[in-house]
Amino acid sequence: MTNLPFGFGSQDPDDPDKGDSSKGRSEGGAGNFGDTPFGFAGMPGPGGMPNFDMSQLGQMLTQLGQALSSGSAGPGGSGGGPVNYDLAKQLAVQQLHNNQRTERPSQEQVKAIDDAVRLAELWLDAATSLPAGVRSVQTWSSVDWVEKTLPTWQRLCDPVAQRMSSAWLEALPEEAKQAAGPLLSMLGQMGGMTFGSQLGNGLAQLGSEVLTSTDVGLPLGPTGTAALLPANIQAFVEGMDRPVSEATVFLAAREAAHHRLFSHVPWLAQRLLATVEEYARGISIDTSALEDLAGKIDPSNPSSMQELMGSGMLEPKTTPEQEAALKRLETLLALVEGWVDVVVSEAVGERLPGADALGEMVRRRRATGGPAEQTFATLIGLELRPRRMRDAANLWRLMTERHGAESRDRIWDHPDLLPDSSDLDEPLDFADRWGSTPADLDDPIAAIRRAEAEEAAKSGENDTGEDGTGEDRPKRDDQS
Repeated sequence: MTNLPFGFGSQDPDDPDKGDSSKGRSEGGAGNFGDTPFGFAGMPGPGGMPNFDMSQLGQMLTQLGQALSSGSAGPGGSGGGPVNYDLAKQLAVQQLHNNQRTERPSQEQVKAIDDAVRLAELWLDAATSLPAGVRSVQTWSSVDWVEKTLPTWQRLCDPVAQRMSSAWLEALPEEAKQAAGPLLSMLGQMGGMTFGSQLGNGLAQLGSEVLTSTDVGLPLGPTGTAALLPANIQAFVEGMDRPVSEATVFLAAREAAHHRLFSHVPWLAQRLLATVEEYARGISIDTSALEDLAGKIDPSNPSSMQELMGSGMLEPKTTPEQEAALKRLETLLALVEGWVDVVVSEAVGERLPGADALGEMVRRRRATGGPAEQTFATLIGLELRPRRMRDAANLWRLMTERHGAESRDRIWDHPDLLPDSSDLDEPLDFADRWGSTPADLDDPIAAIRRAEAEEAAKSGENDTGEDGTGEDRPKRDDQS
């Protein structure tokens, strides 16, 4: 998977990160859209611009007809939208079948995972004040993971893909829009299919690697459903000299801890998704790049368009607002993963002999580009830095030592109470601030309301000339 932001990819045919497009041609039924990266680089070029190659237009229409005849009739399949999720699911499932990653879990595996989650919940009760959040336990294959998590991927991908598609059209010169005419709607359909093609390739890779439903740091599966993938867990422990049963319990504890957090911190999942949407709203294209592009196209060389499209000329420039959104998202994800790391370590550390080794393996997996990093790097250009995760874990561990698990967990009561990136740099200062206000730590929501009331009282005093109690102020001697 590419490290470029969601919607851009390498045009280099020798790029090892480029998705396998042969499956898209032979089995996906979508022409050769698998050859084009997800987003602008997958577009056939700004239709109607000077020197537009009509032979490319013919190829585009032929490919579009093949895709439409296969049953994928709109950008978002049956539901419409900027991404053809029917195509994404079809390609992901087909690739997993080809890679023999669709073996159904055995009854023994189902029972082992169910027992592991129940045991982990008992151990977690002593490590956190947040109650259990798991309502059901499931055992998934890789195909199950794709099917069960696709609705959440749609919520994540739609804002970014929609904004990229609209930014492309907004950046087209007016004369190009007029010349393109009806082709613009066709470009939208092709964009939906190219988006779906790369998303399908990404989901296939992730489905063959993820260990649990929350492995990427987000609640991707159904609410309250703990799910583990035994085939991927088996591959995860190969070469570790640790039994699969031990790894299963450890990963079950991580899954259950994630669910406790997402189930009992109701604003958390929405805040994560809203930050992605905030980033998407800032996507824009430099129109001067399009004008420069038109002047560099060689009509005698059809490949010149493809080369220029892959040169990075049309990639959006990151704005300060987007950088701020990415920083907030990175910090929030680090806080989630750091909290899970501390709670699970406390819950299983003395009970599982290989807990330290398994925990370090999970951290290394992230550091070397595991599924979470690959997902976010492809989705929005974000790499979840291991340094931030470790800093967050250090902060939560310090809060536990200073104030106890119950006070530590109350920080999740309101988003305004959470540490920010500067607090991750100086965790001692954050812990000291909480220690200096024990009453607020006991009831942080009341503290926020009290501060708001005080602010409102001051405002009312300035506006009405009253003292905030509803009575007039005493008059001075010089007042009549």
